[in-house]
Amino acid sequence: MSFDYDLFVIGGGSGGVRAGRLAAGTGAKVALAEEYRMGGTCVIRGCVPKKLMVYASSYSEAFEDAKGYGWTVGDSSFDWSKLIAAKDKEITRLEAIYGKNLGAAGAEQFDARAELVDAHTVKLSTGQTFTAKHILVAVGGTPFVPNIEGKEHIISSNEIFDLKEQPKRFLVVGGGYIACEFACIMNGLGSKVTQFYRSEQILRGFDNEVRDFVAEEMRGKGIDLRVNTDVKSIEKTTDGLKVTVSDGSELIVDQVMYATGRIPNTHGLGLENAGVEIGRKGEIIVDGYSQTNIPSIYAVGDVTDRVQLTPVAIREGAAFVDTVFHGNPSQADHDLIPTAVFTQPEIGTVGMGEEEARASEEIEVYKSAFRPMAHILAGKSERMLMKLIISKATRKVLGCHIVGHAAGEMIQMAGIAVKMGATKEDFDRTMAVHPTAAEELVTMKTPVAS
Repeated sequence: MSFDYDLFVIGGGSGGVRAGRLAAGTGAKVALAEEYRMGGTCVIRGCVPKKLMVYASSYSEAFEDAKGYGWTVGDSSFDWSKLIAAKDKEITRLEAIYGKNLGAAGAEQFDARAELVDAHTVKLSTGQTFTAKHILVAVGGTPFVPNIEGKEHIISSNEIFDLKEQPKRFLVVGGGYIACEFACIMNGLGSKVTQFYRSEQILRGFDNEVRDFVAEEMRGKGIDLRVNTDVKSIEKTTDGLKVTVSDGSELIVDQVMYATGRIPNTHGLGLENAGVEIGRKGEIIVDGYSQTNIPSIYAVGDVTDRVQLTPVAIREGAAFVDTVFHGNPSQADHDLIPTAVFTQPEIGTVGMGEEEARASEEIEVYKSAFRPMAHILAGKSERMLMKLIISKATRKVLGCHIVGHAAGEMIQMAGIAVKMGATKEDFDRTMAVHPTAAEELVTMKTPVAS
């Protein structure tokens, strides 16, 4: 049977574009359809614009810190519209690069929505229908917002980047990394920030000490972080949005943002037409090679709900091409993935938290909490945390956790060592770089009492 394309990719995000580019580079005939903007969640409404806003929000503290170092700093003010315009310009530039690189590789691009018709056929919103030997679904995820009274007044992490005005009173609902990052961003930009989380502590899944440490520092920066707290209803009034809280109290804010998780973006994709198996949350079920139960259909990235990170989607896309177009069966390695959370203070983590490690074997814990040099003349009380989780049996570093400035940069390097199986003694043998905060990783000599 002849097909219109060797590969048809649905979704122009990081995973889909990487797979399309690499497959086209093998000489395969490739097409990709994207219904919104090239770049996907990461470039358009995720990692990239978020990090730009993180940078913007850090200047308020930098101006204050400068005084301790002898600088005379005049009155400062922040213009939301200028930041959004600069952000939009950069996103447009990156979007164009994605499209240009895909085209340069020889892939054809359709600015249209694509849905599955059967195991080898896709139909576009333009009315066009194409057949393909292989179909790759890479449509990512979408924010989940619970069905509460007043839901129509809520924004998600999609809309926050396009607000015309800065909300002066801002409520974030959620306790994951997106909620915590935006609480810190808006606080740094000068909004009065309240954050609700319905469970006992933010950042579920991270090391408990890291969770407690970050929560304490966030409160120290002025964020009104309330745990075991949820929203009952939201009502629009002349003074703003009236939020009725689970404890019976009320709160008036200008904007409510829900960051209560993301779900696979599979609704209306036509998966049932092709017989593709999906899971409880709508995720596409795949094997280690990203293949679905239908041999011709594969899926990568957040739509599979494996690990929701951009670099993971990119690796999965590359492994798919190795498997299908190079005849070299390959699986993306989802073990020991370094991760950064751009809260203020920042988190960098790789491997097991203390609780998970203790449940699996006997461990030693090394940690150091200290006020870094940069904060001393600035007169800041903010601390850093460094923590290593060590296997008693093998001496391997099972987990490395950093909270503080540049934690994301540090964990990328530490992640290489942990991935290689470095031991505590390997860390100890490494000469410290002085004076840096990172030297604490190689100078912690005594384990804490268990």
